Amino acid sequence: MTVVLAGVGADSTNLGALGPLYDDGRFEYVPIPEKTRETSETETLGSWDLRVDDRTAADLTSRIEPQPVRGGTESVSGAALESWPLHRDPNFEALTYGEHRTSGYVSRLRELEPGDVVGFYAGLRRPDGDRAHRYLIGYFTVDSVDVVMPETPPADREAILASHPDNAHTKRAREGELYLTEKTVVFVDGREPGGLFERDPIRLSDYYVKPGNERAQYYLREGIADDWAVTAGGDNMMYKPAYRCDLTGAEFVDLVGRPGERPGDASGVEPSERTETAR
Repeated sequence: MTVVLAGVGADSTNLGALGPLYDDGRFEYVPIPEKTRETSETETLGSWDLRVDDRTAADLTSRIEPQPVRGGTESVSGAALESWPLHRDPNFEALTYGEHRTSGYVSRLRELEPGDVVGFYAGLRRPDGDRAHRYLIGYFTVDSVDVVMPETPPADREAILASHPDNAHTKRAREGELYLTEKTVVFVDGREPGGLFERDPIRLSDYYVKPGNERAQYYLREGIADDWAVTAGGDNMMYKPAYRCDLTGAEFVDLVGRPGERPGDASGVEPSERTETAR
């Protein structure tokens, strides 16, 4: 049994902005812009409502350069920006997540089993301009895991895509082919307990100059590494590594709380001592 922590959400490399973290503990999860308009996803930058005010994700930026446009002469702005689709991954409503990144992501996610947990962290910044940090924003319990490789037979690939209709990688697939045909993609569907936190995300990072270095970088907090029994992923968080935690799903849920039942949620459940320590 294990837990994998995955870095997700909009940041300076795709949207040009981070999701806001407000003084009352509420925050915004903003999915990254899709790489292509060829997707059945209906949510766009202009339709993705922020949870705290009447703005949308499009109001957080003035232009994007989505891949494969990035590096060329085109950028997306104005009305085209508002209508640009989102890569809604993870989808916290459908509890599904897809991933093709290497550097530990595919290898760790494909080993998950039912009852394990995938936790999701994102960069968030307070509106007053304080230092941004990486925060755990939600998770779900694993229900099933499927893997599509470049050599997967077409019939098997189509069957896997059909079994994950709400997954962002399925939505941008065309005629049974994944958008990135050369990549291995892991599809993880979830079940409760799981979901997006309502407020009070858990900060995972510190920002400091490590002995022997000249510049400050983001590092995994020592308390998190110890309390969550992190065994893989390293301590440098600059490039959103995939972390493996030697915890059972039940132990992780006990540490961080159930979405909708955490301190400050509508239920008003009191925090456990370990949850407070994790924060």
